[in-house]
Amino acid sequence: MEAVNFLDLNATTVFLLFLVGFIGGMVSGFIGSGGAFVLTPAMMSLGAPAVIAVASNMAHKFPKALVASIKRNKYGQVDIKLGLIMGIFAEIGVFVGKEFMTNIRNNFGDTGTDLYVSVVFIVVLALVGGYVLRDAFRCKREGGDVEGAEHITPRLAKWVQSINIPGTMMRFHSIGGKRVSVLFIAPLGFATGLLAASIAVGGFIGVPAMMYVLGVPALMASATELVVAFVMGMGGSLFYAWEGFVDIRLAMIILAGSLFGVQIGAIGTTYVRDYTVKMIMGMIMIIVLFSRLFEMPVYLSDLDLISTISEGTSSLLSNISFGTLALALLSGAFAILAALLKGIKQHKKQQADAEYAASVAES
Repeated sequence: MEAVNFLDLNATTVFLLFLVGFIGGMVSGFIGSGGAFVLTPAMMSLGAPAVIAVASNMAHKFPKALVASIKRNKYGQVDIKLGLIMGIFAEIGVFVGKEFMTNIRNNFGDTGTDLYVSVVFIVVLALVGGYVLRDAFRCKREGGDVEGAEHITPRLAKWVQSINIPGTMMRFHSIGGKRVSVLFIAPLGFATGLLAASIAVGGFIGVPAMMYVLGVPALMASATELVVAFVMGMGGSLFYAWEGFVDIRLAMIILAGSLFGVQIGAIGTTYVRDYTVKMIMGMIMIIVLFSRLFEMPVYLSDLDLISTISEGTSSLLSNISFGTLALALLSGAFAILAALLKGIKQHKKQQADAEYAASVAES
């Protein structure tokens, strides 16, 4: 088996990892995906093999997810029961995904895992990101921009909520106290864990699944996913550490930055509406997709699956990939901060108007 290649750290790399962790944490606290869909490509762009990036991401994710879930639970956004149930089934998926990843590395080396992770990223980001963006625009057109607009339950979720399978039904407050069969939750949790162990991103499935299959509002789905991330991240870290793939240095540096960023992201959710969360989530996904796309020819060439490309071309494609990733990080951070500041401004204005109206009524 190929030796484990850990990333060489210097002052610049440590700073970049901390910065990436901060922005990734902000994204995590805001959309509940764990932020790994920007963190994994970032570590790969800095030189970490995909399997190390995935394993180290899972190690840093579960304490961060715990902090974020506690923070958002204070705002009443977390369905703990749903998160724990999905997390149990996700843990099974994590174990299967870890075995799949290590088998790819044993047969094709680190480049094989780089290619696999990139292909999965591109496919999942295109499907989920495109769907989430489309739904965000639909939500805004149908009243998502109106204060207090009612959550619209998708047709699929209405059908799932209508199915009664005796002995498997459980009630969840995140869907208005309605009951859903555990038999629907089990495959969603398993798929979330499988994807998390393969590319360190379970929120791609977890958050949309809760929104569109179970009918959970976007804010609560993103918050509840943090509970799932905590459960499966803790187990996945142990599974990967047993194989020697966890780089605790990367995990701790990213975690240090994430713990600051996640607080800002979590606070931001209290000032925005569902469609804003979806819009930012979809935007970041599509930009990261192109980042991975530029690296594909490099991996294919290294595995002799296409004609060998020159070192200069390879370096150029890698630089473009890193620049695109940086654009995704900065765009996501700017969008979240802008939404937060706009929300705070509107909240203060509403408070001032209410105080003025109260004073007029008294006089």
